[in-house]
Amino acid sequence: MAITRLNNNSITSITALPSAVASTPAFEAYRSSNQTPTNETNTKIQFNVEVFDTDNCFNSTTSYAFTPTTAGKYFVYGTLRGDGESQTDLEYIQLEIKKNGSTQKVIVTEYGATNDIDNATITINALVDMNGTSDYVELWAYLKSSVQPTIIGNSSKPTSFGAFRIIGA
Repeated sequence: MAITRLNNNSITSITALPSAVASTPAFEAYRSSNQTPTNETNTKIQFNVEVFDTDNCFNSTTSYAFTPTTAGKYFVYGTLRGDGESQTDLEYIQLEIKKNGSTQKVIVTEYGATNDIDNATITINALVDMNGTSDYVELWAYLKSSVQPTIIGNSSKPTSFGAFRIIGA
């Protein structure tokens, strides 16, 4: 908002700044319940609850992807809580941001086969250029466990995903 003042400090006009400075489109979503991926298989996380979605650009029912309608650079972030279902079974946990199906960034924590790890949380973030028409981003997980791994989901949002446009970028 731009404000014009006279010498005596009285306001003579107020002009709103253009919408180009808004950090939208933006969204945040989370898993409402556990998701059971196949062990040692890259799995798209199904974020089924939207915390907010400013421009209706996140699909929380089928594709679980963010497809912004405004071109620009986006700050994309996510958190994964993985569980090995036993006190010593989680061997490997990976979180990946994919744009149009291609890897943009990967974060990995490897514990090995002999450990005392039952579950773990990892986070990821990246700056991603989006064209505002067809580009989309998704979050993928890969877990390795000696028993069935689980992607933890509940109302405290241990597994979540979000993005917002960076103004001025």
